[in-house]
Order: sequence, then structure tokens, then C-alpha cells
Amino acid sequence: MHVTPATVAAEHEWVRDRAGTIVPLVNGVRDDLGDLFGTDVAPITDSQYCEAVDTVFADGDLAVNVAALVVLLRDLDVDDDYPGFVIDELLGRELAGMLAGQQPLRLLGEATFHFADVHVHGDAESTAGADDLDAALAAGFQTRLPGWEWADNQSPFSV
Repeated sequence: MHVTPATVAAEHEWVRDRAGTIVPLVNGVRDDLGDLFGTDVAPITDSQYCEAVDTVFADGDLAVNVAALVVLLRDLDVDDDYPGFVIDELLGRELAGMLAGQQPLRLLGEATFHFADVHVHGDAESTAGADDLDAALAAGFQTRLPGWEWADNQSPFSV
């Protein structure tokens, strides 16, 4: 793989164009987690998703790494899938963490990836990494975007 500025720009557009798939996944994850934690979590819109994608790709150092992981996951396939289970999980978790932001959001994005991943299943035509890619995008952006009451308020631990 050779990643260039043109590659990063193309992946930015590809991730942005996934709004129709990723936004419903984000909102489903938020609904499910809200039910588990007894809270209401605001849904996101396509516009919020696209703005968050633009923010991630505006940071060149972050963008090149996100683009590389997107390309790897989109193209990753392993005969009989199971032997490659670890690598697609590792790459997906890492992508979700990068998208979520700095700690503690990074860790939450990584954890949410595993939750989202069990709810995302590719079709017979998709690669082994494709469903992990969608789960990573959903987990990372749902963590990055506002809507969680605890994250939208001032921390009681601020000095």
C-alpha cells in the first residue's frame, strides 16, 4: 500500500459517503447502550457525521493514519475468515479509538467497537474486514459526537 495525499482525500470522501450506512449504525448503538445504561442518548444526523469526518481528516497526522486503516480494513480478507479474526478486530478497535479522540474517549471508542461489531454483519460479498470497518466508524464517531449527558456537562472532577 502506498498512501499519498490523494489517497487520504479519496478515503475522506469514501468515509463521508458512508453516512447513509454509518449514521443508522451509530443511532442503533446509542439506542442499545442507552437502554443498557438507563439513559437517553441523542441521535446524530448525517450532517453531524459529515462534519465529524471533516474534522478528523482536517488533521493531516490523524488523517493519514485513519485513511490507511480504512484501506486496510476495506481490503482485508482471509480464507475461512477465522484465522484473520484477530487482525480485523485489532485494526477495527484501533480505528475506533483514533476516531473517538483523546483519552478517555479513545478507550470508550475502542470498547464500543466490540459492542458495535457484534451488531454489524457484512454480506457474503464483503471482505472479512468490511463489517469491522463499519463497526469502527460507528463506534468512533458515536463516541466523538455529543449526545451523552455525562459528556455534555462539566466534569465534577474539574479543578
